[in-house]
Amino acid sequence: MEPSAGLWAKIEQELDNKKKKKPVKLYLWMSAAAAIVVVFGLVWLYVGKLQNKDLEIADVSASYAKKEVHFAGLITEKRDSLAIFASANPELYKKFTADLKKLDEDYERLKAELPTSPNQTFVVKAMVKNREIQLQLLKQQLLIINQVDDYKRVNQI
Repeated sequence: MEPSAGLWAKIEQELDNKKKKKPVKLYLWMSAAAAIVVVFGLVWLYVGKLQNKDLEIADVSASYAKKEVHFAGLITEKRDSLAIFASANPELYKKFTADLKKLDEDYERLKAELPTSPNQTFVVKAMVKNREIQLQLLKQQLLIINQVDDYKRVNQI
């Protein structure tokens, strides 16, 4: 006894249907898995960028942070001294503040670059060096203003 030819045809048809259905299910599962991986990847990148936005010098180097705080304090003190002479020499003060403004803009640009920089130590060093240059510039400016005041006093006599 052999099975009928119609039975074999029916079995083949069902096998063909099963073969066609499996790839569709597999495709759906693979697509869902890929979508989940992409979503988690984007969330991870977004959270990482949020955490880096608040990056400070102290997060990169404690020693450079101490130097930066020291320089910032001295800079504030020297700027206050320079502002006292502003009324006596307004033109000179205006030129001096323009130079300092440029250095401040450079510092802020470096600060904005810090979170995304591949070499954060290099950026921190540049930020501290900027503060050091600002301090040196202020010292020179105060020296010039003192010399101008001395010259005015001598010539009034």
